[in-house]
Amino acid sequence: MNLFKKLFNLPTKEDAEIKKQEVKLSLDDLFVHNFVKKGGKFLYSINKQELISNFKKVIAENNWEDIHLLDTRLDFLFDKKSINVVSSYNEDTTILTSCEHLIAENGDILFSSNQLKSTRLKEFPQNFIVFATTSQLVKDTGQGLTGIKSKFKSSLPTNITSVKNYNINNNDDNFLNHGNNNSKNLYLLLLEDL
Repeated sequence: MNLFKKLFNLPTKEDAEIKKQEVKLSLDDLFVHNFVKKGGKFLYSINKQELISNFKKVIAENNWEDIHLLDTRLDFLFDKKSINVVSSYNEDTTILTSCEHLIAENGDILFSSNQLKSTRLKEFPQNFIVFATTSQLVKDTGQGLTGIKSKFKSSLPTNITSVKNYNINNNDDNFLNHGNNNSKNLYLLLLEDL
């Protein structure tokens, strides 16, 4: 019997058990795995100098000239002489913003009206650069929403949404996402702060 299994490469019980074993990853490893699997691009930085350098590399690599800041606190990332900061955007403009949380379970990035104001995510241009810190990593969407609720007790933000796909040419066949195509060509600048 073993000869037939080896000859025809039939799976054994041991092979099935090995495949069933779940691999436990840390939150950051799990997020990176899921984020990259969905087509996201990220650059990890251990300090602000490295973060600024990574930002410049992303801009140069893509030949982006116009940046629209959704979060004005991020203007430390660039020299205003080297890039054109625009007050309004069109389809060729790159959006620079922060986010609420990074969802490790599925590699999504959670936003709210604190970043997007009242504009729906799919109404923004395709090119996004998102700044986040490692302390924004949470296990799942429930923890992300709980984090928002505890951080903004007096006035909860609205327009809570997430980017679920980082490949603009990939159509999601999931029925639950029908009509919610918010795919973005997204770079995540992740700063270590823990």
